[in-house]
Amino acid sequence: MNDQIQSVIDWLSGAPLRIIAVLAGAIFAQWLGHRAINRAVNRLATVDLKPGPGTATRQAERARTIGSVLTSILNAVVWVVASAMILGEFGFNLGPVIASAGVIGVAIGLGAQTLVRDILSGIFMLIEDQYGVGDEIKVLDIEGTVEKVGLRITTVRDKSDVLWYVRNGEILVIGNESQKR
Repeated sequence: MNDQIQSVIDWLSGAPLRIIAVLAGAIFAQWLGHRAINRAVNRLATVDLKPGPGTATRQAERARTIGSVLTSILNAVVWVVASAMILGEFGFNLGPVIASAGVIGVAIGLGAQTLVRDILSGIFMLIEDQYGVGDEIKVLDIEGTVEKVGLRITTVRDKSDVLWYVRNGEILVIGNESQKR
C-alpha cells in the first residue's frame, strides 16, 4: 500500500503538476498583461498629448481601440506558448514542428491571402486612425457605431441594433461621422 501511494504521489508531482503550473502561469500572465494594458490605455486616454478642441475624446477612443488589439495579441501569444509547453509535457516533440514552420508558413501564406490582407488592412487602419471604438461610421451598406476593432475584423452595431462583422480587407471606402470638423 505504501509503494502504491508513493507511486501515485510521484506521478502527480511529475507531468500533471507541471501542466497545472503552466496553466496557472498562463492565467497569471494573461491577468498581469490585461492589467498592464488597461493601465496604459487609461493613462493614454486621460493624458492630453495633442492639445486642441475635440482631440481628447478622439484620443480616448483610439487608446481603447489599441487596447483591444493589444489584448487580443496578448491572449493569442500566452495561449500558444502555454499550449506548446503542455504538448511538450505530454511528450510531443516540438522540434520538427518548429523546424517545418517555414514551409508551413509559406503554404499558409499562399492559401490564406485574404487573412493576410485583412490583418494588414487592420494594421494600417489603426496606424492611420481611420476609425476607432465608439465612432459613427458608414462602411459598405452598414451605418452604425464601431464596437470593436481587431486586426482582422471590425464589429459595427447599426441603428436597428444588428451587430455586423466586417472583414478589414473588404473595407475599401469608409465614412467616419465622428471626425467631422
